[in-house]
Amino acid sequence: MKVAVFSTKSYDRTFLTAANADKHELVFFEPRLNLETSVLTAGFPAVCAFVNDSLDAKTLRAIAQNGVRLLALRSAGFNHVDLAAARDLGLTLLRVPAYSPYAVAEHAVAMILSLNRKIHRAYNRVREGNFALDGLLGFDLHGKTVGIVGTGKIGALTAKILHGFGCRLLGYDVSPNTDCLALGMEYVALAQLFANSDIVSLHCPLIPETYHLIGAEAIGQMKPGMMLINTSRGQLIDTKAVTKGLKSGRIGYLGLDVYEQETDLFFEDLSNQVIQDDVFQRLLTFPNVLITGHQAFFTEEALQNIAETTIGNITDFEQGRTCANQIDLREVKK
Repeated sequence: MKVAVFSTKSYDRTFLTAANADKHELVFFEPRLNLETSVLTAGFPAVCAFVNDSLDAKTLRAIAQNGVRLLALRSAGFNHVDLAAARDLGLTLLRVPAYSPYAVAEHAVAMILSLNRKIHRAYNRVREGNFALDGLLGFDLHGKTVGIVGTGKIGALTAKILHGFGCRLLGYDVSPNTDCLALGMEYVALAQLFANSDIVSLHCPLIPETYHLIGAEAIGQMKPGMMLINTSRGQLIDTKAVTKGLKSGRIGYLGLDVYEQETDLFFEDLSNQVIQDDVFQRLLTFPNVLITGHQAFFTEEALQNIAETTIGNITDFEQGRTCANQIDLREVKK
């Protein structure tokens, strides 16, 4: 198939080209897919998109009019796609439901360790010749209570790693994970998890019920000085409410690999520009905040898995085979 691949960086080209092995004709475009760039899809029956492409109704209509029939997402999440519009246009949506849960779980734990032991601050101090330890005091993870919100593959692996540190585990999920129960995790109500956890790590999907899951009410239930980690979806967190929580001291540490308004920021080099997002800029002023630019997934293993699954999805569609990674649009509300 002839496939238009959007939002591509050098690493996307490298891994997709290797996985493709000349099966399909891949044409790489650096720009993000949106209504303005949709003209580039003319003559392509398939489009490969990433998390920050704008796949709203107008864009989907435009690419469908250009002859696109397949939308292959090289991501697990699909909250950036207007599913009702995709269904009405007869588009087929395929995704990568899992690539490397180890990558994200390990990054979440790396953020916990970095925030706790002030690694990011110590690194800068030492480079400036400052070897004083004042302000770098941490705590033992051993014996601390960690609340895992969402205990699917990534949440369960995060729990397993933290269990190795000797942490007590609390969990919240609509379906308890037997692997987590085997670790001694106790499933509790969300309010109880917030009230008793020294660290809360988010690993749940973005659905209407989880939008701004962490807002003023949730923060008010949290243990004073707790640590909040989000490597899942940016919109799980109400950033303005979290900023107030940081100022009050209710949140003692914040680690974010995702941000609710990240579309215009992440995956781009903006070092020579003035960032216009005042809420994001305010977060950067806190010494107890660590932000990475949606890189939790970014390992060699994950990129290889994403590329191989994406190419496999496209091949299934081309050959008319049932694809296990197809998003079922039949139950989408109008």
